[in-house]
Amino acid sequence: MKTLLITLSILFAATGMESAFYSFKVNALDSDQVIDFASFKGKKVLVVNVASKCGYTPQYKDLQALAEKYSETLVVLGMPCDQFAGQELDLESSIKQFCTDKFNVTFPMTTVIEVKGDDQHPVYAWLTQKSENGQGDYKVSWNFNKFLVDEKGQLVAYFPSGVKPLSSEITQYLD
Repeated sequence: MKTLLITLSILFAATGMESAFYSFKVNALDSDQVIDFASFKGKKVLVVNVASKCGYTPQYKDLQALAEKYSETLVVLGMPCDQFAGQELDLESSIKQFCTDKFNVTFPMTTVIEVKGDDQHPVYAWLTQKSENGQGDYKVSWNFNKFLVDEKGQLVAYFPSGVKPLSSEITQYLD
């Protein structure tokens, strides 16, 4: 059995079957710095498409609390998007200032991206297509949809906008 497991591990590595999630890189919000998803290996990641002028925007407070509570095992990753009723601020510097001033956000935030359509960011193509993530097909229909990726880069759960970050629906995967 041990030989089989070792053989499978070698085969897995040799075929490049490590999660594609770790291959993504995105510019950080209002910065030339790059967020390399490979740096998330060993931690769960909650990917959230965020917006500054949405009815769900107060979720930033709970996202920050979640990031603080589970800082050793979880990364919350905010990915601003302006595809839903123009609810994101025009300038990335304004988004960064808003999140910092109003919600004390310290978790990583990316540049503004698209989560659907012809210009969908590759991260969201992976998150929303079963052929990419191996888990399921999902439609991002509004701001503050959440995707949970495990420590090995595998998608484990999707949560629509109305699921609050500190709800047991999410924390059951973190405790």
